[in-house]
Amino acid sequence: MRHKKSGRHLARTTAHQLAMRRNMAQSLFQYGQIETTLIKAKEVRPFVERLITLARRNTLASRQRLTAMLNDRACILPDQQEAYESMSYADRDRVLRARTGRRHRTGAVPASYNKNKFTFVATSVVHHLVTDIAPKFADRPGGYTRIVRLAKRRIGDGTDLALLQLVGFDDQKPTDLKKLVGSRRRKTAERKRALEGKRTKSGKAAAKAAPAPTAKVADPAAE
Repeated sequence: MRHKKSGRHLARTTAHQLAMRRNMAQSLFQYGQIETTLIKAKEVRPFVERLITLARRNTLASRQRLTAMLNDRACILPDQQEAYESMSYADRDRVLRARTGRRHRTGAVPASYNKNKFTFVATSVVHHLVTDIAPKFADRPGGYTRIVRLAKRRIGDGTDLALLQLVGFDDQKPTDLKKLVGSRRRKTAERKRALEGKRTKSGKAAAKAAPAPTAKVADPAAE
């Protein structure tokens, strides 16, 4: 019997595995990319691919299936995050709890809100996935995500870290990707010299920067 042999258990119970997978998928759809361990990224990637394929249908049945698989939480989009953080806690609560649309939280500001004060409200993850993310993959037969390994490791156990990204949503490239060993060693050595205060000018540059010697002028009074 090969019971419970498929997949990665990650030292978690079944309920914990499903909750972790849902939370990571929701964060990926909200922000476009997430940083996690390499093994978790490989585990959640097939789940995300299935959700995007299901969202491309854009039917009521597909939305209901997405809600059952993913759950539906209110999210603030990345371009609204700065304005959201500058609000008071009471205004944040109104932004998150505002429900718009007949069936879904669509992100439209309710008529009862002051539109000069509240220029946006939260949208649901499922609605954002169906209306914003899935149409961008309409002509793509698969491969909606990518995994980019990072050069750094997690502090504590040294686990490999990676970025899980949606293809086409990576506006900012990560600055700590895997590079050649030579360039990494060179940058490490330069940083070490800078921290130790040993960064000095070359001989020619030092000679140019040094003040020119002044000629001694005889003092006629001394004679």
